[in-house]
Amino acid sequence: MAMMSALFLRLRGAEMAIAHKRVWLTFGDKRMVETPALWRMAREFPLVSFDIRQASVTAEIGIMAVLFEGESPAVDAALKFLQQQGVTVEPIEKSVMEG
Repeated sequence: MAMMSALFLRLRGAEMAIAHKRVWLTFGDKRMVETPALWRMAREFPLVSFDIRQASVTAEIGIMAVLFEGESPAVDAALKFLQQQGVTVEPIEKSVMEG
């Protein structure tokens, strides 16, 4: 089943776009690796779900490919929250094979 870039749900009589954003999260030093930034984000934005698709974490650096899903404004706010925590957030570009 092909994943759509946006789904539309009817909530309280209004259509809300559901965003699917794939990003790289980089935890650039030991302090950031040990910080529970994703846990904090999940507590602050409970309607934004995330799926860690790939990760490489050492004691000194962490890099994760993560898919975020939720209403577009909430996903954007969650990603901004991670940046404010010191996490580097970069979009993952689709490969030619994915279309």
